[in-house]
Amino acid sequence: MRLKRLRLASGEASVAAWYGGHWYPLAPFEAELGAAARDLLAFLAGGEAVRARTLERLEHARAEGRPPEPARDEALLPFEPTSFRDFMLYEAHAIGATKGWLKRFLPRAYRFVEIFERISGRPHAKVRPSALWYERPIHYLGNPRAFLTEGAEVPWPGYTRALDYELELGFVLARPLRDADPDEALAAIGGFFVINDHSARDVQAAEMRSGFGPVKAKNFATGIAAEVVTPDEVLPDWQRLLGRVRLDGEVVCEGSAAGPRFDLGEAVAYASLGEPLEAGAVLATGTFPGCSALESGRWPEPGQEVTVEIDGVGRLTQRLGRPPG
Repeated sequence: MRLKRLRLASGEASVAAWYGGHWYPLAPFEAELGAAARDLLAFLAGGEAVRARTLERLEHARAEGRPPEPARDEALLPFEPTSFRDFMLYEAHAIGATKGWLKRFLPRAYRFVEIFERISGRPHAKVRPSALWYERPIHYLGNPRAFLTEGAEVPWPGYTRALDYELELGFVLARPLRDADPDEALAAIGGFFVINDHSARDVQAAEMRSGFGPVKAKNFATGIAAEVVTPDEVLPDWQRLLGRVRLDGEVVCEGSAAGPRFDLGEAVAYASLGEPLEAGAVLATGTFPGCSALESGRWPEPGQEVTVEIDGVGRLTQRLGRPPG
């Protein structure tokens, strides 16, 4: 089921479900659905039972010829994220992005790496992830207050000249976890959506070399789609998902979710190891291989419109702002 939040003509917030080619606000069914009619996280926590009751009400409304309640044309965050953890599940992206960074910022080193790869037939050790990456699903902690959704302008920080896009599959926990096993962790995922992990690449490398994770390179803005799909639309075949990035409507790169180092249940279980994860915690897979400017070489410019999309999940379109001054 595909869901989003909207505002009715009266100004009240409501969860809405896509049904029969229309968005149906669920607020009119609050007596039957309870909090799930207005709170998308509550809807996701209700799982299959809430989806079944919703479908029953929508079928009944259509049979009676009742049109959807009027709503405003306004994109809203689907929910209020309580935290943000972003994994890097793809070796191909880690290698491709490192080579892309060298190509843009250290071209002489990039030429050496390319020569080595042509001769040896394998990536140079300097562009491969660390040994720890192969052992654990490493992630960084982002800023849950920096999420921006459909149509929002993404601020271009004054400290970067290399703003990048990154297409990722995001997901949210519908119930809390701590010290979960992979099956418990997977079962706690309530919904999936598209993420654009905006990144300041000329800042990121220095921050990573500090021994800590990225800070100003990431925490200024993260794009999150307004629409959420329930797990039955994505699992268990999430690795077959295909996606792409567009700049001003032109496709500049394509990729897929195939080939992660760890499955989603393993990744979420590791994130819950020894610490609590709340309902509303947002997590993401990391970038689909090839779906960043570091890898594609197609860098966005101030004022451009960036669209990231995943077939069967959704899309997110945002315009980049301009650097201050």
